[in-house]
Amino acid sequence: MRRLHAPARGARAPRADHTPTFASLGVRNYRLYFIGAAISNNGTWMQRIAQDWLVFQLTGSGLAVGITMALQFGPMLVLGLYGGVLADRYAQRRILLATQVGQMLCAVALAAFSFTGNISVAAVYTLALVQGVITTLDNPARQSFVGVMVPPRLLPNAVALNSGNFNLARLSGPALAGLLIAALGAGWAFALNALSFVAMLAALAAMRPAEFEQAPRSPRGPGALREGLGYVRGHPRIIVTLVLVFFVGTFGFNFPIILTAYTGRIFTGDSALYGILNSMMAVGSVLGALLAARRERVTPARLQATAAAFGAMLIVLGLLPWLGAFMAGLVLAGLAAVSFNAMANSSVQLEADAAVRGRVMSLYFVVMMGTTPLGSLIAGWITDTWGAPAALQVSGVVVALAAAGCARASVLVERRAAR
Repeated sequence: MRRLHAPARGARAPRADHTPTFASLGVRNYRLYFIGAAISNNGTWMQRIAQDWLVFQLTGSGLAVGITMALQFGPMLVLGLYGGVLADRYAQRRILLATQVGQMLCAVALAAFSFTGNISVAAVYTLALVQGVITTLDNPARQSFVGVMVPPRLLPNAVALNSGNFNLARLSGPALAGLLIAALGAGWAFALNALSFVAMLAALAAMRPAEFEQAPRSPRGPGALREGLGYVRGHPRIIVTLVLVFFVGTFGFNFPIILTAYTGRIFTGDSALYGILNSMMAVGSVLGALLAARRERVTPARLQATAAAFGAMLIVLGLLPWLGAFMAGLVLAGLAAVSFNAMANSSVQLEADAAVRGRVMSLYFVVMMGTTPLGSLIAGWITDTWGAPAALQVSGVVVALAAAGCARASVLVERRAAR
């Protein structure tokens, strides 16, 4: 068992609730995962931007972009909990190897359709649905796999670094995608995404299973899903967090729809500007992830305050008609959004027992991403009817009210626990 050594004489000891920002990178298996994900995440963001912009070009409709998101995230709502059962029953690394290959093939198909000139909205819709089914299996395994790669004390740090990794790619991927789409077409963005999966597959293959944290496996047989839901029902803190995640995920994370409308209708720009707007939000997202990585503890009050700050920023963004000010607002909104996401993710994982963590995290992602179809359709309809600024303001008000309501519920839960 690895011992923690006391700081040298004269050195300043770290604060009790803080940990070194990049502590998890000292773990070999996690370091391999981090490097592979850094490459693969760039490709993922390139495909997201290319896919959303392609649908907007083909239809000119924010609602059509919303339908694409609904098809991609809808399977999570229907099948997401079963993905958690598989993550608790089988080795997460094997599941991830299979899902990475599946996502690679979807990217290859999109690239082939684009290069041959046979791309259509129906083709994009179909592949978005297929990718959504694969993601349903991928996300619970990916999230619970973090607790296999690093010890519990480093779990909040690793979750936050994962978020920073994803959002650092959000900084470079959209910008590169915008330039590629403008110069060569969307097909090249899809092709590079397909190639990027090789890095993640290589990282997973190079890991040492003997160094994984040991976690019990759920046995075969009926009742595994019911057991996971029963576990959540018995933990009110998880329930309050999931309620807040529902409102933030449903109403706060619809930027692909809103930013396409801002780009084409308000700032009259092209795909390059769309990529820049996404990159500006990514700047704040990376800062938010680095701040979250230093937190060893996540309190309910801090989580709810961050959600309220995110809601306030959405309202402010909806009031900014100037491009420069809007970009600055996107940085702050990205910081608040990713800080909330990283804290909510790590708090649920730490609250859940390792034996049911896959099922609990599948429920987390059903709430966070499975509700995206509902939110994307609402945001798309508001955008087409009253405009993108109205969609931002309505979303911000809902998120802020949800944060206030969950803060009150959290106080009641703690009082009951104290009694």
